[in-house]
Amino acid sequence: MSHVSSVMAGLRQSSPGQTEFYQAVEEVLEVLAPVLEAEPRYHGEGVVERLLEPERQILFRVAWVDDAGAVRVNKGYRVQFNSALGPYKGGLRFHPSVNSGIIKFLGFEQIFKNALTGLPLGGGKGGADFDPKGRSQGEVMRFCQAFMTALHRHIGATVDVPAGDIGVGHREIGYLYGQYRRLSGRFEGVLTGKSTGWGGSLGRKEATGYGCVYFAENMLAEKRETLEGKRCLVSGAGNVALYTMEKLVELGARPITCSDSSGSLIHRAGLDVPLLKTIKERDRAALQSYLETHQDAFFIPVEDYQDGRLPVWREEGDLAFPCATQNELQGPDAEALLANGVRGVSEGANMPCTRDAVSLFLRAGISYGPGKAANAGGVAVSQLEMQQNAAMARWPAEQVDRTLRTIMGDIHRRASETALEFGAPGNLVLGANIAGFRRVADAMIDQGVF
Repeated sequence: MSHVSSVMAGLRQSSPGQTEFYQAVEEVLEVLAPVLEAEPRYHGEGVVERLLEPERQILFRVAWVDDAGAVRVNKGYRVQFNSALGPYKGGLRFHPSVNSGIIKFLGFEQIFKNALTGLPLGGGKGGADFDPKGRSQGEVMRFCQAFMTALHRHIGATVDVPAGDIGVGHREIGYLYGQYRRLSGRFEGVLTGKSTGWGGSLGRKEATGYGCVYFAENMLAEKRETLEGKRCLVSGAGNVALYTMEKLVELGARPITCSDSSGSLIHRAGLDVPLLKTIKERDRAALQSYLETHQDAFFIPVEDYQDGRLPVWREEGDLAFPCATQNELQGPDAEALLANGVRGVSEGANMPCTRDAVSLFLRAGISYGPGKAANAGGVAVSQLEMQQNAAMARWPAEQVDRTLRTIMGDIHRRASETALEFGAPGNLVLGANIAGFRRVADAMIDQGVF
């Protein structure tokens, strides 16, 4: 039995039923084989075994009262995975799909993503199986207050600094922070993604989407290409997707697709991004309302999807930006993208491409930016928010964006140089994983066994 197989067998026994976590771990371990062979000390120090076990896992009850006066109960999670490089950092996700396996997968990925930024950040993740959609303002507030009441004793500005994720935007961060302040009596940078009026960083909301595009820009530059005129296929219509599209337009590209839970929107002439932002951010409406303004676009409802597959991946394009959720782009989708001329993929979501899809991209030799590298812009600007909070300062938006662009360029360079070092030029999956792992592993060894 190989080392990877042995580790995976042990993991399935000790952490049963955590499919997404197994997937993330297996993908990383297989890629790490060259560095584990080249550096025997990582085995001797038990780095891999320690890395796979979170330093702390917190599972808690969240009891709250809905508008009808009924008591509701949800499960809350915070996985503090690794703090070798700095305080735990990772978002909170409020969504019905949240469970311990998904939170562990996201937290594990966060370790490497944060390490790749070069910033002093550990890895963590949290959330709850609560869905803010369809809930009143008062219900969301009471849930957030109950959630923070349980969580507050485990976090702090130099301990664990959560941020937002799916279902947790400015509104939810505000309620969470207010409750933390009420309980602690302190105004400190314990959460990022705050409103810019009271400690948030300009550019934070845009950061993951902008960073994803900057990473694609760096991949193209390596091949002496630019984004100018490129047709771009985007999935999702949330924060990441919207700001991915906004930056693509700014840099001369043409996003032509997006999607939400109701269906997929295709506008081959180029999406009207300001209108999309109005629909999704202000009106919180479904994508189909876009057709009221642009009759030359078309909308495919979910119930009309062929074989349940997302139709955005069947459009002709030059670049793809999966920005919705994990495992949304599978083998048949990758085949369709390659057949339709796509030459680059930059992941805005966490692990949106399945293993078979990634294998197809790598075999085809196209530019492929894995999520732990390409979508690190959000956590990078979160750390810039932490810097501003610690200094009681506020940076202009231009400074934040300029710094973000530099950080994403540095991430691409680290991944690219590491891939070249291990004889796999252009393989940013290998490069990103090894570069992130080495930074964390070396810090763990330096700090002794605990």
